[in-house]
Amino acid sequence: MSLEFPKSLIPENEATRLRTLHHYQIVNTTAEPIFDDYVAWSAQLFNTPISLISLVDDDYVHFKALTGAEGVPGLVRGDSMCSAAILLDAPVVTGDYSAQSCSLISTDVAQSLGLNFYAGSALRMPDGSRIGMLAVIGREARGLSPVETEVLSQLAGLVSRTIELRLAYLNSQQPDTWDAAQQELAENLDENAALARYLTTRNGRIDLDDDDVLALVQRRLKSVTKVLDRRMAEVV
Repeated sequence: MSLEFPKSLIPENEATRLRTLHHYQIVNTTAEPIFDDYVAWSAQLFNTPISLISLVDDDYVHFKALTGAEGVPGLVRGDSMCSAAILLDAPVVTGDYSAQSCSLISTDVAQSLGLNFYAGSALRMPDGSRIGMLAVIGREARGLSPVETEVLSQLAGLVSRTIELRLAYLNSQQPDTWDAAQQELAENLDENAALARYLTTRNGRIDLDDDDVLALVQRRLKSVTKVLDRRMAEVV
C-alpha cells in the first residue's frame, strides 16, 4: 500500500515543531542508557536487525539511539525516512525503500545498505509536535499487523514520556536522580528483554498477534508506564 505524503518535506508548523524539539535539550547529545535500551527492546520485539530513535532537526536527523548499525550519528534530512514519516499523523510502514514509496527523500543510502522495510511511530510531545521517530528497520520486505502497529505506537509514547521526564530532572537540577530514574526504567526493560529472548528461543520469533504473547508484552509495557507516572509525579 502506497503512503500519501505531503508535497513538501517541511511541514507548515515547522517553526513551532523545531522550538518544541529544542525545548527538550536532547538534540545532538551524548548517548544515554535508557534510550539505548528502548531501541534494543524494539528490535527484539519486531524481529528486526535495526532500531533507532531519531530527532528531526532543521537540516539533519540525529540518532539519539541506534542498534544494528552502530557508529552512524544520523543522516541529512533529505536522506532519512524519519524526516518524511513525521509528516503523517499515523505510524508509517513501508516494505519498499524505492523512490516511488516516498519521493520526498533520497533512498540511495537505504538501498545501498540493502534495507527494504521501515516502520516508525512518531515521538509526539504534549503540544502535538512530532519531533522524531521510534523506528524498526529490516532488510526483508514485510508489513505490520494492526496489533504490531499499536505496540510500536505504545513504545513511541513511552520514549516521548521519557524525554519529558529527562527534561523535568534537568530543569530541577537533579542529574543524579535522572540517573536513578534511568536505572529503574532499565531494570524494567531488562525484564522485557529477558522476556523477548525467552519468546524468541521458544518460538523462533516474537509473534505479537499471539494473544498470550501480547498479554505478556502489554504487562511489561504497563510496568514501564507505572515507573514513568511515579517518577514524573515525584519530580514535578
